[in-house]
Amino acid sequence: MSLKQNDSELHSLILQERKRQADVLELIASENYVSDEVLEALGSVLTNKYAEGYPHKRYYAGNEIVDQIEDLAIARTKAAFHLPDDWHVNVQPYSGSPMNLEVYAALLSPGDTVMAMNLDHGGHLTHGSPVNFSGKQYKFVHYGVSPKSHKLDYEEIAKMADKVRPKLILSGFTAYPREIDFKRFKEIAQDVNAVSMADISHIGGLVAAGVHASPIPFFDVVTTTTHKTLRGPRGGLIMCKEKHAVAIDKAVFPGMQGGPHENAIASMAVAMKEVNTAAFRKYAEQVVKNSKALAKSLMDFGFKLVSGGSDNHMLIMDLTNKNIGGKQAQDLLDSAGIVTNRSMIPFDTRKPWDPSGIRIGTPAVTSRGMKEKDMSKIASWITAVITEPLVAPKVKDEIKKFTKNFPAPGL
Repeated sequence: MSLKQNDSELHSLILQERKRQADVLELIASENYVSDEVLEALGSVLTNKYAEGYPHKRYYAGNEIVDQIEDLAIARTKAAFHLPDDWHVNVQPYSGSPMNLEVYAALLSPGDTVMAMNLDHGGHLTHGSPVNFSGKQYKFVHYGVSPKSHKLDYEEIAKMADKVRPKLILSGFTAYPREIDFKRFKEIAQDVNAVSMADISHIGGLVAAGVHASPIPFFDVVTTTTHKTLRGPRGGLIMCKEKHAVAIDKAVFPGMQGGPHENAIASMAVAMKEVNTAAFRKYAEQVVKNSKALAKSLMDFGFKLVSGGSDNHMLIMDLTNKNIGGKQAQDLLDSAGIVTNRSMIPFDTRKPWDPSGIRIGTPAVTSRGMKEKDMSKIASWITAVITEPLVAPKVKDEIKKFTKNFPAPGL
């Protein structure tokens, strides 16, 4: 029996969401479309299997095939990220937040000092926000961006590190549109004898494809979610030098997790095979081209962008010169079929729930095959809706017609 026959209510809601995804311009920087094959693996019979432990060392019987699948996911991750032979991979984290907390649990003691980016400047909740477990368990000291350039000031970060002498320095961002100098971060960490950790959840696909610098040649530990620019399932993975492997594996299981989600690990293996192709590299290159084109078009229309542009897949619109808050802009754009999310800007004077900016990303629209010329059209729609909200219904109809020319993967 099918879901449609047995649970028509839920089936109808799923179809509605599928239509919504097909009809809108998905510009949330952390969202993307996965392939049919990723969806197939995610919804497979692997959902049925408990597999506590690690490949070839499980607590339950019947894992002979699951072991091969997890081994395959690990091998494909190593290939996708071009990991050195002395690097280890754990593919079991359920998602990004537990992934980061597991690294902290492995390498830190409660109360240890950690340096990470300020949430208001583009950091993440798990990078020591006081409302998050990370900020309650460890002593986070936050660096930010330059007041003038809104870019990372590595000299100021080095001075802070020398002053606070952290046990770990984290390079990782959720709303920073510029390329990161991982080599410089490593030098800063070495100078104070700190562990170097990079959270590349947003730029993972760009790093794997070689269109963004990689932290792997320099860092001790690298974490990433497997969705976003990697176009995989919702999950996380930890890559580290072999000397940290035992501690990190123990922190994941049995430290913080029980049975891994082997269906998600299988779909991760599918995604990593896709990542390690020329087609994916071409896709990642186009993501960056589209982001730069969209940034230029928006600035031509008079919008301010944090740091004045983008080097990666995202840009942060500063709406302070448009007499509109981030929440109102987000809601207006959503009503027109343009899906974004509100975002703090550096040194924001507004509240987090209604900040001064919105964050925009190009991974999902690029997955649909859109190119630079289409970014100009998207910028014109964004401008029209924000400057004259009454045009939102008309723009929504135009976008519905426009998106039919760009079928989304998996839909």
